[in-house]
Amino acid sequence: MRKLVYYVAVSIDGYIADPSGGFDAFLVDGDHAQVVFGEYADALPTHAHRALGIAPPGTRFDTVLMGWNTLTPALNAGISSPYAHLRQVVASRSPRDVDSNITLTDNPVAMVRSLKREDGLDIWLCGGGSLAGTLLPEIDHLVLKRNPVVFGSGIPLFGRAPYEPRSFTATRTRSFESGVVIEEYASRGTA
Repeated sequence: MRKLVYYVAVSIDGYIADPSGGFDAFLVDGDHAQVVFGEYADALPTHAHRALGIAPPGTRFDTVLMGWNTLTPALNAGISSPYAHLRQVVASRSPRDVDSNITLTDNPVAMVRSLKREDGLDIWLCGGGSLAGTLLPEIDHLVLKRNPVVFGSGIPLFGRAPYEPRSFTATRTRSFESGVVIEEYASRGTA
């Protein structure tokens, strides 16, 4: 069965973006990039693959799931299909006019359950925080790129999810000279 993997950059204090949705404070360069551009290269936008002269490996993810606010910066930059090499699913409470390569859903939980029953690679949950909070019971793995920065406020890792403890098991932690720590967790179900 496919797994839902929340792979995301996060600040020390648990924010995935600044209050306006920006993520410029996260480190791009550094020795942690070997993991980003290697193991998780499927999660790079299609235009980044082109710019780097590399092909998406198709070894980790074949589907990306994101919220509307996560898609919006790409749309604002004139990129209508940011992950054209992946099946793109966008959660939106409202009907939207989107690229034909994007599937909209107003029921992300049902969509994830359906996707998990299909054959294929894992499903990448790339954000945002509110969507991750909604999908928390469905998340099988967390891969957190914890950056050595404190935001103080911003978009929380799980939005404003209600208090419902859910246990995860730490499966791997890697520290880099850049200060980034990549933490991996597997779900143990509800505590």
